[in-house]
Amino acid sequence: MTTSPSPTPDAAGIYDRLQSYQWNYEHPPDVVEVPLEPMSGQWTFCGRPVGSPLGMPAGPLLNGRWILYYAGLGFDVLTYKTVRSSQRPCYDLPNLQPVETGPLQGHETEVPGSDSMEGSWAVSFGMPSQEPESWRRDIEWTREQLSSEKLLSVSVVATIQPGWTIDDTAEDYAQCARWAAESGADCVETNFSCPNVSTADGQLYQVPDQAAVVAQRVRDAVGQTPYVIKIGHMPEPDRARELLNAVAPHIDGIAMTNSVATTVRMPGGEMLFDGASRGICGKATREASLEQTRLFADLVREEGLGVSLIGVGGASTAADVADYLEAGAESVHIATAAMVDPLTAQKIRRDWGGAA
Repeated sequence: MTTSPSPTPDAAGIYDRLQSYQWNYEHPPDVVEVPLEPMSGQWTFCGRPVGSPLGMPAGPLLNGRWILYYAGLGFDVLTYKTVRSSQRPCYDLPNLQPVETGPLQGHETEVPGSDSMEGSWAVSFGMPSQEPESWRRDIEWTREQLSSEKLLSVSVVATIQPGWTIDDTAEDYAQCARWAAESGADCVETNFSCPNVSTADGQLYQVPDQAAVVAQRVRDAVGQTPYVIKIGHMPEPDRARELLNAVAPHIDGIAMTNSVATTVRMPGGEMLFDGASRGICGKATREASLEQTRLFADLVREEGLGVSLIGVGGASTAADVADYLEAGAESVHIATAAMVDPLTAQKIRRDWGGAA
C-alpha cells in the first residue's frame, strides 16, 4: 500500500449514497494509510490471531479496492460484500435512506425518513453480485494485495430459483462458499438474514433445521476454513437456543445483528420501497444488537459450545466496542459509522486506552 495524506470525511473515500451501487463499485477510493495506534490486548477472530477486534461486515466493501482502502484505515477483518452464483443487479435508488429514530427493538411498524444522516439509515441493496468469474478473480487479487496480518472474509448467499428444495439451496450456498475459499478467503460467511429480499435465504436463520442443512453442506465444502453465519434480530431465548444448537456443530462463529426491519415513511407521507420493510442499520440498532449478543453469549456458555460471536450493529466509538466485548463478542464489526466517517477505526484506536 502507498502512503498518502489522511482522508477526511468529505473526501472521495465515502460511499456516495446519491449515486448508484454500480457507480460506487466502479469508483473506489484511492488506497491510503493513516497513523494507527495499536489496541492493547490479545485479539482473535474465530480463533485466528488478529491485530485488533475491529472489522467490517458485508456491505460497505464492494470489491477489493474498497477492502484495501479500509484495511489501510485500521480495520483488521474485512468482509467482501455478499456474492452469488450468478450476476444480480442492485435495487434502484435509494439504497441508503437516512431515518430519524431512537433505539429500535423490532416491534416498530415504521420509522420516519430524513433528509440528513443522523446515525441510522434504511438499507436497500438486494444483495447484488457480479458474475462469479469476476468476483473470484477479485477475491484472489485482493488476498494477494492485503497484508498477511489482515483477514479477508467473504460473504455468500444462495440465488434461489422457483421449485428449489432446501437441498438445492444448500448446494448453491456451498458452491459459492467453495469458490470463495478456493479464491483465497480466510473466512467464509453465509448470509442467513436479509430483510430486503422475499426469498427463503433472507430468513433462513428463522428456520433452524434448514439453517443446519445449509451449514453442514457449507462446512463440507470449505473444510477447515473458518465459517461464520450472519443472522438477523432474534431476541427470543428459546428460538435463539434452538438455532444455536442446530448450527453449532458446523460453524465457527455467528455475526449479529443484521439490522432491525421496519417500513419507512417520508415527511410528505410517501411510503418508501412500496411499503415493504427494509433493514435499519446504524446507531438505532446498537442496543438491540448488544442485548442479542449477551443472550447468545449466555447460551453458548450454558450449552458448552465453541462458537465465536461477532457483534454488529451501531458501534462507532471505543466505548461501543468495549460494550460489545463485555457482552461476549470476540470481534466487533462496523459498517454505518465507517461509511459516514472513514476514520472511525483510527479514532477508536486512539481512544481505546480510556475505554478498555
